[in-house]
Amino acid sequence: MKIVVTGTRGIPDIQGGVETHCEELFPRLAAMGYDITVIRRSCYVNDTLESYKGVKLVDLYAPKKKSLEAIWHTYSAVLKARRMKADILHIHAVGPSIAVPFARMLGLNVVMTHHGPDYDRKKWGKLARTVIETGERWGVKNASRVIVISKVINNIIKSKYNRTDASLIFNGVNRPTKSLRKDYLESLGLESRKYIVTLGRFVPEKGFHDLIKAYSETTASLEGVKLVIAGDADHPDEYSESLKKQAKDAGVILTGFIKGECLNQLMTNAALFVLPSYHEGLPIALLEAMSYDLDVLVSNIPANMIDELGVDDHFPVGDTKALALAIDHKISAGATPRSHDLSRYNWDHIAGQTAKVYNSIIPQK
Repeated sequence: MKIVVTGTRGIPDIQGGVETHCEELFPRLAAMGYDITVIRRSCYVNDTLESYKGVKLVDLYAPKKKSLEAIWHTYSAVLKARRMKADILHIHAVGPSIAVPFARMLGLNVVMTHHGPDYDRKKWGKLARTVIETGERWGVKNASRVIVISKVINNIIKSKYNRTDASLIFNGVNRPTKSLRKDYLESLGLESRKYIVTLGRFVPEKGFHDLIKAYSETTASLEGVKLVIAGDADHPDEYSESLKKQAKDAGVILTGFIKGECLNQLMTNAALFVLPSYHEGLPIALLEAMSYDLDVLVSNIPANMIDELGVDDHFPVGDTKALALAIDHKISAGATPRSHDLSRYNWDHIAGQTAKVYNSIIPQK
């Protein structure tokens, strides 16, 4: 069965939750015998790879402009999938899903994965939000099959579009082999269990501005516990530049976008992981932190209210005073390492669930 994937910036080692999802999922499906091609956005590609772990890679031009790149690239990818005679086109995220009716008109079977209501993100203006919400509506109403990554999203599409047959397939996480090295930490001036960590793109809905403000008001900061933010902006703008200045003034360490051994060392040795988001689907960054046995503190938005966390793991979103108090409480308790049950988020199981969705459209021989 030939599967063509779009809606992602690409794989491997490209920043983003959807990108991490695709990097873990599609090599597993390729190993199960599916012919998988991921169509990447040229503006994010810094390699000459033609395949990755059994997944074919095709690069198509996309302008690196947030208002254009996803839609431009997805429509191009739909045409490419048609020329490739794909059995199934798998589109990720609601913005790119605006191309679902076009793909169906060309005779393609389409699976849409809804990663969250992206139109709620603060970076979008009124027109962009309208376009992205249209993508959600057209995708949900017209896709052959819909996958949702959380119960919250499933409830959204039931109430808004009366689509009741979506497949609930969570994001996943791997249990890491923790690093024994500390050379990267030392290069940042960090000591094990003496810092707080978070990671993600520098966009308003991640709430990093709240975290920096709250950190500045903590007792922990006065006692030498540092704050590290791993990530950067896809598109540098006024917000990301302001955030970097705010971080510098507060003595916060910014690592930029990191993966591999550097990220492993950072996560292995942290005292606490904090996610102050205003908007999420099902955050892979949170699952990754839990896989490293870190104590966690997250905003109380619906997507972060997962069964594996308790009342003390949440704070009211946007409330920097409550966040500061919660950070001090967590740091003083010293709860890391902390074991989390992540049995629901096994990538091999998720690949099997996704394969069942494909086979419900075209039975695999």
